[in-house]
Amino acid sequence: MNAPERKKPNMQTLELAARPSPLSQYLAAARSMGRRVPRDAKLPGLQLVRPKVKLSERHIARYAQVCGFKPSQGVPPTYPHMLAFPLHMQLLTSDGFPYPVIGLVHLANSIEQHQILKPGDEVRVEVEFGDFVAHEKGQAFVLLSRILRNGQLAWTSQSTYLRRGISQPQGDPYISALSDPTPLSAQAEFLANGNIGRRYARVSGDYNPIHLSALTAKFLGFNRAIAHGMWTKARALATLLPQQPVEHLAVEVEFKLPLFLPGKASLWSSVNPTRTLFEVRDGKGTKPHLRGLLVRR
Repeated sequence: MNAPERKKPNMQTLELAARPSPLSQYLAAARSMGRRVPRDAKLPGLQLVRPKVKLSERHIARYAQVCGFKPSQGVPPTYPHMLAFPLHMQLLTSDGFPYPVIGLVHLANSIEQHQILKPGDEVRVEVEFGDFVAHEKGQAFVLLSRILRNGQLAWTSQSTYLRRGISQPQGDPYISALSDPTPLSAQAEFLANGNIGRRYARVSGDYNPIHLSALTAKFLGFNRAIAHGMWTKARALATLLPQQPVEHLAVEVEFKLPLFLPGKASLWSSVNPTRTLFEVRDGKGTKPHLRGLLVRR
């Protein structure tokens, strides 16, 4: 769980004064379905920045409620993803990105929190592309995110996405970082209600059709809507983390089988309080939706 590298040489930086409109981004994502993938695909050398973003107490509370966090836990460590995601979408819908946005698969996400964030903090949000990664099912690539407060690094994240069906993918091979065979025991159960995809979309801006309803999910090949992977990650952390804020932590997950809505899920984990392996499985505890590692320092 290494912190994302700093800005690469010859990278263009573009500052955005306001959060991009989700509607305009998803219209652009729909238009991207007509993209023809070049043989020598490259990732744009573009960094997007929102230099002054104030953490909204109201928005944090809405997010925490949707994901199951309690007020005593403070700003959830997954919350800064809400600030980075609109910039992710802006990168993915930019003219230089070589693949259609609809159909991308979120493979993995890692987060490191270096400082406790608080409502009212003013932060700088930076996102950019990382490297290509060769995956057995196609071309994977990385998106890097950073949150800075008063010029100091407060939070970093790395998201890995997959475009299926690309032959001869570029980059180093994708290797699972979460293959520890430590036995896990059942800790809790929770329901993923049928409307959780729409509720999470309203708070996150992630209106991917596969999460909204059975009707829109069928358009992309799913019989039912599926839960957002980042909601499932947050829901697990809401249970695993203590009832007070944690300053330094790292949490890495790999997304496995879809969690169909509505559905029952079970949380399994190891018992080490500083290095916790965990899985979100189906209600019977047999099929994994998510596998993760939480390290508290």
